[in-house]
Amino acid sequence: MSGAAAPGGAAGAGERLRADAALLGFARALRAAGVDAGAERTQAFLRAVDALRPGVRSDVYWAGRLTLCGDRDDLDRYERVFAAYFDAAAPPRRPPRRSAPPPRLRPLVREAPAGSRPGEGDREPQGPPVASLASSAEVLRHRDVATLDAAERAQLDRLLAAFSLRGRSRRSARRRPARRGAVDPHRTVREMLRHGGEPALLRRHARVDRPRRVVLLVDVSGSMGPYADALLRFAHAAVRGRRTEVFTIGTRLTRVTRELSHRDPDLAMAAVAEAVPDWRGGTRLGELLRAFLDRFGQRGMARGAVVVLLSDGWERGDPALLAEQMRRLHRLAHRVVWANPLKARPGYAPLAAGMAAALPSVDAFVAGHSLAALERLAAVVRGADAGPAPVRTAGGKGAECA
Repeated sequence: MSGAAAPGGAAGAGERLRADAALLGFARALRAAGVDAGAERTQAFLRAVDALRPGVRSDVYWAGRLTLCGDRDDLDRYERVFAAYFDAAAPPRRPPRRSAPPPRLRPLVREAPAGSRPGEGDREPQGPPVASLASSAEVLRHRDVATLDAAERAQLDRLLAAFSLRGRSRRSARRRPARRGAVDPHRTVREMLRHGGEPALLRRHARVDRPRRVVLLVDVSGSMGPYADALLRFAHAAVRGRRTEVFTIGTRLTRVTRELSHRDPDLAMAAVAEAVPDWRGGTRLGELLRAFLDRFGQRGMARGAVVVLLSDGWERGDPALLAEQMRRLHRLAHRVVWANPLKARPGYAPLAAGMAAALPSVDAFVAGHSLAALERLAAVVRGADAGPAPVRTAGGKGAECA
């Protein structure tokens, strides 16, 4: 936070830094959920928490709600993320309506005992206990999904339920009235006719920006078993954008957009489990990518879209076929992103035949092993994080590595 270090010397300063890291992680989780919590709002949030009582959850709640939310649509997202991030031990619950009062928030500090002096219980605690409140969620953001236990997976599921995924904006052919932009001749002439032909103010219009379609291809083969559930929950949160299509790939290609349209994540996962016949099977990326392009992509689903493949790149089929289909996909799509859970492991190199064949046709190559990696993936998809300079591969084209 922005204030002076808490009493206690180096220990107090270290606790304050941990509190700052926890609150910054909360702001990042909000951005992943679609809230425009930029640097200025985040700084205002830290100053507000520092000016109030950092150890009381109600103060943290209202400081964030008043500084990080920009419009009414942000309020529901804020409720979901706050509950998932700060209520790690609480069971999942439906977020309250916008008009409802905020959830009952238990103070982090111990209540003042009976008979204590007035105002004694209102004093700011010696250190910012909010660090211990959110430390588990902040640590969980960077943990590999494959290493989580049941309780940590439940907390991860709640955080994933608050995600939001939108494709990059594109300029559509539609126009809407605007204060600035090209002159709208039809509206201008109608305005003149209403005034008996007298000169009137020029009416203007501008093109409408719309998010591009996002297509997710989720690998559910045996090698992706530890990550498949988390990635499908990530896809479930993405389907709320209504311009997202989801397919599972393994030995078959299965369209699961309808199954993931259930509002309840657990019901959606159960529907997907019934619809997908090839859980934990082999991997035929080249054949299934060709089937996707022939049945869906060539007809327009992949044309101009952001296509995301979530796979470790293991291929039992012909790598040359995968390379050819990836080139087809790259010609159709606006951007091809590959998220590989193995990328974050020390010493990893894309040496698997499938991954090496696909990488030359990939625009962005990112990790997909943790919540923080999925937040980074969401930023890449919406164009907020283009990544560093491309790394040249054997195929000639570069893939942005993060």
